[in-house]
Amino acid sequence: MNYSFTMRLGVDTGGTFTDFVWVGNNGRIQIHKQLSTPPDPSAAILQGIDVLQVPEDTAVVHGSTVATNALLERRGARTALITTKGFADVLEIGRQNRPDIYALVPQKPPPLVPRQWRFEVDERITAQGDVLRPLNPDDLLPILAKLAEEQIESVAVCLLFSFLYADHERQIQHTISQYLHIPISLSADILPEYREYERTSTTVINAYVAPLMSRYLGRLAAGLGARPLTIMQSNGGVISAAMAGQQAARTALSGPAGGVVGAHYVAAQAGFSDLITFDMGGTSTDVALCHGRVPTTTSGHIAEMPLRLPLIDIHTVGAGGGSLAHVDAGGALHVGPQSAGADPGPACYSREMVNGRRLAGRATVTDANLVLGRLDAKHFLGGTMRLDVAAARAALAELASAMAAASVEAAAWGVIQVANANMERAIRHISVERGYDPRLFTLLPFGGAGPLHAAELAANLHIPRVFIPPSPGVLSALGMLVAAPTKDYSKTVMEEIGRSGDWRLEIGDWLSAQFVGLEERAQSEMAAEGHETVTLHYALDMRYKGQSHELTIPIDRNPLSVNRNPITDDGSRVTHHASRITSLFHVAHQTRYGYHQPEAAVEVVTIRLTAVAPVTPPPLPQYPMAEPDATAALIGEKDVWFNQQPIGTRLYDRARLRPGHQFPGPAILFQYDTTIVVPPEWGTAVDMYGNLLLTRN
Repeated sequence: MNYSFTMRLGVDTGGTFTDFVWVGNNGRIQIHKQLSTPPDPSAAILQGIDVLQVPEDTAVVHGSTVATNALLERRGARTALITTKGFADVLEIGRQNRPDIYALVPQKPPPLVPRQWRFEVDERITAQGDVLRPLNPDDLLPILAKLAEEQIESVAVCLLFSFLYADHERQIQHTISQYLHIPISLSADILPEYREYERTSTTVINAYVAPLMSRYLGRLAAGLGARPLTIMQSNGGVISAAMAGQQAARTALSGPAGGVVGAHYVAAQAGFSDLITFDMGGTSTDVALCHGRVPTTTSGHIAEMPLRLPLIDIHTVGAGGGSLAHVDAGGALHVGPQSAGADPGPACYSREMVNGRRLAGRATVTDANLVLGRLDAKHFLGGTMRLDVAAARAALAELASAMAAASVEAAAWGVIQVANANMERAIRHISVERGYDPRLFTLLPFGGAGPLHAAELAANLHIPRVFIPPSPGVLSALGMLVAAPTKDYSKTVMEEIGRSGDWRLEIGDWLSAQFVGLEERAQSEMAAEGHETVTLHYALDMRYKGQSHELTIPIDRNPLSVNRNPITDDGSRVTHHASRITSLFHVAHQTRYGYHQPEAAVEVVTIRLTAVAPVTPPPLPQYPMAEPDATAALIGEKDVWFNQQPIGTRLYDRARLRPGHQFPGPAILFQYDTTIVVPPEWGTAVDMYGNLLLTRN
């Protein structure tokens, strides 16, 4: 993005709604929600731009679901794989992990590349990076003929040990490009790291989605006209649209990543650093734990396939506002992972028509919230979209009959409890199961449905407070505007750094030499995209020798400019020694796994470099504090179901709340992009930024 543009638009494409946050040249923030158009997401984006009347001198940052949906639905490009002789089946063999350990006949998803499109070349590189058997370009001729015959649209090239010697992969790329004009993904570019299966899977994923992403971005760019376009990555940074088309795998989780970045930003402004983010949209819920920083990992999965690219550490479950409720053969109630999506959407949207007649929709979480009074038919989307209560009750009545519930409300209550249980397990997975006490964190809900469920989840998990920003329903789109231009680089080194007290390796000098090549590449590529000022961040993937998994350890120092030594304190003298590096690893291992081995040998497996260009996020306005009395925001009262019974509940218009206002629950707050539920025994206060802080009495 050209950051000289004073006006910027963040766009997050979701399963039900596409969200917009526009910052004008006066710094004023406008938000908008547009029903998504799943067949072509760019259509909803262009519709929203027309509604907002966004000028052409506005830069656009986009979080895309094109790559994600293509992988989940298995509708990517016709992809071929070229690999070293004897390794064509690596993609299918995979690992011996059994996700369904009790399944008598476990079913693995089919590989993205079928066997007849996996080709071998007779070349070999040793584990030390030496050429054992050179590549013969003539061996590629029959492969080229087969690629043309099968109408292959994209090629992944992943040779054994190419992360140590990439010339053979580049020879293959050059030869194919002379005859066929199709995208080619090289593992040496996508993931120059060891682990053959994960490297192959990641390269194939990129090849599988790159043509779709490239075509989609081309259509979107044409519709945007002169507006420059950048794309959100899974790691929480942005890249150019051209790079996103080439390395589409880096955008697989771009929407959820934007939400975590936005949540961390607004919470930090208000003085909260330890967060559990809770993003509940129309089709899924994404949770992440921020212990003072945005969490990242390189061990992600998507559609049951490993994706070893840097990404924000987000855990996803199939529970959203559009999640469908159903009863199984044994009479048990389930919610999700199937979703009603944007079309037809929940039953209360009344969008499902055949021959001009509305059909009875299936019950969703949104329908349950409407029946229980937590949503209001007249206040949805700020009153711009009216919900059909009768349609929701009809869908819940059918479900109530299947589950033998006493009433429609009892069935709706059951749907909410099951959905909450699914989301509660997700939060426990990223907190308790990793050694973090959720009672020490603040829950930050966002997405269109997050604030509906947040307080009850916090109560179940004993989280003491819930923090709700001014526009939680479009926080992911705001995160797009906060994200900085970012590029990640890595290199497998496989070096033992000694046991405790062993100084035979000066780790600082060695690391400095290893990072030189990555630094030069980072400077060159960031400068090519117009970013002259760059900050570099360094990290090491480390493990005890003999382990099969690593922990990523950031170097404990201030970020350094690109022209300074990577592992220094003052830019001239190396100060990080083996004992310092290993002590950081021991502490991280103790935190994650509950033990450490100070006498064991430690290995540096992979070095990592992240280049970040500066960005000026949109300012968050502050307001003077008013008196506690919030009566001016009160717009009515009605019965809402809590604790399996209707309770008189006050209704508030959030737009009328002022900093300093306070009120007890039960209460429902209405605003354009979401609805907020404050259960009994919870109180609410408004801070100077307009954030809501919910605490249990």
